[in-house]
Amino acid sequence: MALRPPSDTTRTQVEDGVLDTDRRPEGHASEKPPSEQGPSTGRGGTAPALRPVEFGRWLWRQLTSMRTALILLFLLAVASVPGSIVPQRRIDPSAVQLFKDDHPTLSPLFERIEMFDVYSSAWFSAIYLLLMLSLVGCIIPRLRVYAAAVRGMPPKAPRNLSRLPAYDTWTTDEADAGVAKRAQALLRSQRRRVRVFADPPAGDVVVSAEKGYLREAGNLLFHCSLVVVLVGVAVTGLFGFRGSASVIVGNGFSNTLTQYDDFTPGASFDETSLTPFTFTVEDFHVQWQRDGAAAGTPLTFNADLAVTDQPGAPPRDYHLRVNHPLEVDGTSVFLVGHGYAPRVTVRDGKGNVAFSGPVVFLPQDGSFVSYGVVKAPDAAPSQLGFEGYFFPTADLCEGQPCSTFPDADNPVLSLLAYQGDLGVDSGQPQSVYVLDKDDLSPFTTPGGNPRALLLRVGEQAQLGDGAGSITFDGYDRWVRLQVSKSPAKVVPLVGVLAAIVGLLGSLFVRPRRTWVRVTPRDGRTLVEVAALDRVFGGDPADHVADVSSSLRPSSATAAAALPAQQEDLR
Repeated sequence: MALRPPSDTTRTQVEDGVLDTDRRPEGHASEKPPSEQGPSTGRGGTAPALRPVEFGRWLWRQLTSMRTALILLFLLAVASVPGSIVPQRRIDPSAVQLFKDDHPTLSPLFERIEMFDVYSSAWFSAIYLLLMLSLVGCIIPRLRVYAAAVRGMPPKAPRNLSRLPAYDTWTTDEADAGVAKRAQALLRSQRRRVRVFADPPAGDVVVSAEKGYLREAGNLLFHCSLVVVLVGVAVTGLFGFRGSASVIVGNGFSNTLTQYDDFTPGASFDETSLTPFTFTVEDFHVQWQRDGAAAGTPLTFNADLAVTDQPGAPPRDYHLRVNHPLEVDGTSVFLVGHGYAPRVTVRDGKGNVAFSGPVVFLPQDGSFVSYGVVKAPDAAPSQLGFEGYFFPTADLCEGQPCSTFPDADNPVLSLLAYQGDLGVDSGQPQSVYVLDKDDLSPFTTPGGNPRALLLRVGEQAQLGDGAGSITFDGYDRWVRLQVSKSPAKVVPLVGVLAAIVGLLGSLFVRPRRTWVRVTPRDGRTLVEVAALDRVFGGDPADHVADVSSSLRPSSATAAAALPAQQEDLR
């Protein structure tokens, strides 16, 4: 019976992988109801849904992949950028307040997304924890694989050594056992792991050697060190604290919460465990560059302290310098900045002193033009407030007051005065660096403009309308101190050093496998040497040449003659 070629329709069905029975009319007796049909796996079909356990396993594999770890590490670096651009509340709360005053529309959004507390925000912590989990998930399986590789022995030789990138061969009259023995000794002297394979039927002897196990060890050490760094930073953040305070020269500081301008404890820090030390800032010294392109740069600044380590202990002197903190029972005090504190005396309309003393002004630029606020809530008949700038070396720059040098060569105090309600009696906390002007009215000139008060040391300005006066008595200096306690702070340092060692090992150690095959052939010995690098960038050809030159007959003869020559010399 002759075979008919399939029709076009049948051919199309076969090419599509579909049987004729699958194209029967709808409602055919052999058609299964949809409920009894299995999941579609043909072309255009959908895979069955993953069960919860399978989905969790797939999700874990994705999280613990090296690609995910690299992505999270990149995200952590990107997430750290806002912390260096936007002022942070735990580092400089006054700068945060000034940012809010300058950006009233943007600040509420930044508050909602925790942009002023980047490193303690929920989204930064989530990236941090996911990165740690991903690294641990990557490391544990690789440790098991590496442990098995360390216990293992060098592999057998490939069947055809000539196909390897570095290969050499020759024949010799030396016995095969002697060549194999010398090859084994040579490779062991190169600190390689050596294993000998013998094939009695064929008579082959293969010396297999391998080195470079420390490369993967360095890689694992690097990743483990990253985990150590992350854990160390987390422990420091949980059980430590950081605060700052501005202390005017001549005043003291006690390590209690009320003495801090800002205080940020860790989540598990016990505030009652603050070390009870005190100190007094007795003097402050600063030296400026006076000439040249770097004029105005501070060369050195340091403070003299009288420190009492604990109640009842005798005070001791300490010279506080940049990068040389004061250490008291695990708490460190750093000198991080300095500035000017103009001394003023405010008298109210009755002639009584409503305020007298130094006020901390915050530097705004490299010439130490400083902004500050003076509040006199005890003034009568109305409260008085002042805000303005302190110019250390006052001058006119294009018609505007400026400072031409950061040292106090010509100090001038420029203020705007206000009267009314300062809002200090409302019960709401206020910043000492911000003047709430909602219920204040400025003192004005006859033309209706705010009246600017320019005062040199010793000068007094009357406010008018019987409101009182203000006198610029001089200035003091203040120092900015950062006080912190970082338990286990040596752990991140050890982790970073170990990571550097591991990285160097993973970059410069090259794993390499070497084979020497010795085959007896027609009364002579065929020797083959081959090597294979397991990473790119090596040069196994030089290694094969060195091994070959050491195993060739001339080398063997020279090695045998050397003891005889040494005996003749004796």
